[in-house]
Amino acid sequence: MNRNRKRAANRTLLNSWLTGIFVVTFQVIAPVCAIAQPLHIQVIDTVPTVKKQDTGRYKQKDAMDVITKVIKIKNKEIPDSEYMRPGRILTSIFPAVGYSLTNGVTFILATNFSFYTGNPNNTNLSVISLNPLYSLKQQVIVPLISSIWLANNKINLLGDYRFYQYPSLTYGLGGKRLLSQSDSVDYSYIKISQEALYAIAHNLYGGVGYNLDYHYNIENFSNDDYQYERYTGNLTQTTSSGWVARLKYDNRTNINNPTDAFYADFVYRDNLTALGSTTNWQEIDVEFRKYISLSKYPRNVLAFWSWNEFTYGGKVPYFDLPSTGWDEYSNSGRGFIQGRFRGSDMVYLEGEDRFDILRNGLLGGVVFCNAEAVPNFPSNRFETIHVGKGIGLRIKLNKYSDTNLCIDYGWGDDGSRGFAFNVGEIF
Repeated sequence: MNRNRKRAANRTLLNSWLTGIFVVTFQVIAPVCAIAQPLHIQVIDTVPTVKKQDTGRYKQKDAMDVITKVIKIKNKEIPDSEYMRPGRILTSIFPAVGYSLTNGVTFILATNFSFYTGNPNNTNLSVISLNPLYSLKQQVIVPLISSIWLANNKINLLGDYRFYQYPSLTYGLGGKRLLSQSDSVDYSYIKISQEALYAIAHNLYGGVGYNLDYHYNIENFSNDDYQYERYTGNLTQTTSSGWVARLKYDNRTNINNPTDAFYADFVYRDNLTALGSTTNWQEIDVEFRKYISLSKYPRNVLAFWSWNEFTYGGKVPYFDLPSTGWDEYSNSGRGFIQGRFRGSDMVYLEGEDRFDILRNGLLGGVVFCNAEAVPNFPSNRFETIHVGKGIGLRIKLNKYSDTNLCIDYGWGDDGSRGFAFNVGEIF
C-alpha cells in the first residue's frame, strides 16, 4: 500500500512537472516555428557547389511559407544553395495535441533536425529526430534517434536513445490473441544504442555497436492469468545487453523522404549475461526497402518495406520479443495498437503509394496496406496473418529537408482502428 501511495504521489508530481514543461516549451517554440528559419551552426568560408533544387515547373512550398504569408512576416530572400550548404540546420518543429490508437490523447513536440556535414553532392543528409510525448494515459516517451553521415559518406553514425514511462496494455503471445485478452502493465524503459558503420564499397557499409534494453519497475495489474504472467513470472526488471554487427546497402540520399532508392539491412545482436543481460539470447534482423518513382511533377512514389526479426539461443525477456510497432521508429502495424502481436519471431510487409495533392508539394496523400505474422505460443508455428490498411495526409513542414508531417488513419482486424502520427515518412 505504501508503495502504491508513493508511486501515485510521484506520478502526480511528474504529471505537474511535465505539464509545466510542455506549456513553457509550447510558448517558446511556437513563435520560432512561425519564423522557421534554419539555424546556422557553422561559418563556412567557401560555399560548395550544390545541385539546384529540382522543383520542375512548380515552385515548392511548405507550411512555413503559408504561416509567414498569413501573419504577413517579410522574409529576406535567400538562395536555395544557402539553405543547403554544410553547417545549416534545417529545422522542422511541430507542437501538437492529438489522439492516437496507442497513446490516446497526447501532447507532442515533434522535431526534425536535418543538415549536411559535407558537400551535398557527395554527402547524404544527416537527420536527428526528437519527439517527446506525454499522454493522458500518463505515458512519457522521449526518443532521440539519429543517422549522421560524415563527409563523403565515409562513416555513418547511428544512435537510438529512449526513455519510456509506459502504463499500457499487452496482449500475450502469438497471432491468435483477441483484443479482449489483454493485461494492464506498467514499466519504465531505457534504451541505449550506438553504432558506427564504415564505407566498404559504394553505398555498402559495415560496422559494430552496442545495444541496451532495460525494463524496470514492471508491474502487472491484471486479475486474469493470461500469457504475459505465465511467460514472465514475477520479474520486476529485465536487461538485454549485447554487441551488434550490421551490414547495410543504402543509396537513399535523404531518409526523410526517399525516391528511386533501395535499402537492405542485416543486423546480428548477441545479448550476453557477461554484459549484464538477464539471459543469453541472439537476434537476427533482416530489412528491405524499395522506392519507385512513378512521376516527379506531381510526385508519385511507390514504397515497399519488409521488416523481419528472428530470435534464438535462449529465453528472450517478454518486452524485448519482436512485436507490432516496436521497430526503430515505432511505425509498423498502422491500424493496430503498439504491442498488439508479439512472438519469438516476426515477419512484416508493407506497401504504400505516396502522391502529391498540390503540385507545389505542400499537401500530399498516401494509401497503404500492411501484413504481419508472429508464431503462435507455445507451438512456435506461423498460422495467422493480420492485415492493416488505411489512408493518410502529408503536410510539408520543410521543403529543403523534404520533411513531412504524417497523419494516418488505419483499420486492422478484430475492430482495431485509429490514428498514427510521424514527422518524416513512415519508412
